[in-house]
Amino acid sequence: MKPDIKINGTSMLSLGWLRESVDFSAPQSQSDILVVPGRNSPIRYTEALGRVSYQPRTFDLTFTMLGSRAAFDAMASEVVNRYAGQLVQVICTEDPSLYYVGTIEVVSSYAPLTGKGTLVLSSTDADAYRYYVEQTVVAITGSGTVILANDYMPVVPVITTTAETAFAWTVGSDSFRKSVSAGTWEFPELELAPGNNSISVTGSGTTTFTYREGRL
Repeated sequence: MKPDIKINGTSMLSLGWLRESVDFSAPQSQSDILVVPGRNSPIRYTEALGRVSYQPRTFDLTFTMLGSRAAFDAMASEVVNRYAGQLVQVICTEDPSLYYVGTIEVVSSYAPLTGKGTLVLSSTDADAYRYYVEQTVVAITGSGTVILANDYMPVVPVITTTAETAFAWTVGSDSFRKSVSAGTWEFPELELAPGNNSISVTGSGTTTFTYREGRL
């Protein structure tokens, strides 16, 4: 299978473009510091906040075609009209389970001597995290303990209950308890860390946890 890129679900290969190269930069941490006079070490905000945050990711996608100038202009115009300035989802065929999110800018060029057209799609504001195409859904009926497995990105699940339900969980040294009626809920305190997260559920109905995992 030829390497391809899908943008918002549309294959660039199906539009006539051959993928030449992809360059997804590694996300860089936000390492702001504050130098305090008389203090030997700076205050590092990443440490003060308790977690590392990341700057926007950049990427460049290069595509080519062979043909007449008229054919190139028509193909390039279609891509520009579809994606220029748009916030899009980008999927590489080598890793179809994950997608990038970023605003696309388009640069095109044509070499008349060789009949080769080049199209570069780039983004400077892409999210640091890549997201899983499929959401994770975990359901339990009645009472019990639920294990919510999560990849690297912290995420708060959406909880749907069909009856009055109580929840209990521990984060570090802090313990939390919530009691809710039937409905859809989000608890900011219930932020899933990487790995397995244990939550106690007490109730007679069905409880469903839905969340989208992500990784750098």
